[in-house]
Amino acid sequence: MRIERTELSGVLLLTPKPFHDERGFFTRTFDAELFDAEVGAGVSATFAQDSQSRSVRGVVRGLHGRRGRGEAKLVRCAHGAVHDILVDIRPDSPTFGRSRAFLLDDSGFRHLYVPPGFLHGFQALTETADVCYRIDRPHDPGEDLAVAHDDPDLALTWPQPVTVVSPRDRAAGSWRELLAAERLTHRF
Repeated sequence: MRIERTELSGVLLLTPKPFHDERGFFTRTFDAELFDAEVGAGVSATFAQDSQSRSVRGVVRGLHGRRGRGEAKLVRCAHGAVHDILVDIRPDSPTFGRSRAFLLDDSGFRHLYVPPGFLHGFQALTETADVCYRIDRPHDPGEDLAVAHDDPDLALTWPQPVTVVSPRDRAAGSWRELLAAERLTHRF
């Protein structure tokens, strides 16, 4: 497994090395020893929940985050392909307010380690897309944050027409509202 740092502070891109033969393939999707060597000893042991979503082509989920301690997560696309987007909302981060998109799919097997303090969203690029999340603490709906996927200040680009957005995501606030409500300002 190759582990690469990205231009977003603390975000890692993990790329397993699958073994292909006439039966199909086998790949290790996570290796705690390698992960902890890169991130810090024992970090992998803190994952508390595994979740999975299934989306149809064009669906956008997000942008979601958590206030308080936030949450760290490992995200991968087990079936299909997604256009995955992260936005750094950590006020003291050198990449505060920056976003980055990643292609996650079932052929490249890449997945992301996302430290606490990011908004996360994705668009399904295939007929169906299954996204798996390994999260470091139980979900608390009272800590949920959301920003509209089409917020003009973030100016995120979605590669396909957006077909479905949940009512909750449709009602999400703006980037400016999040900054004001959470008192998020970059400290230069």
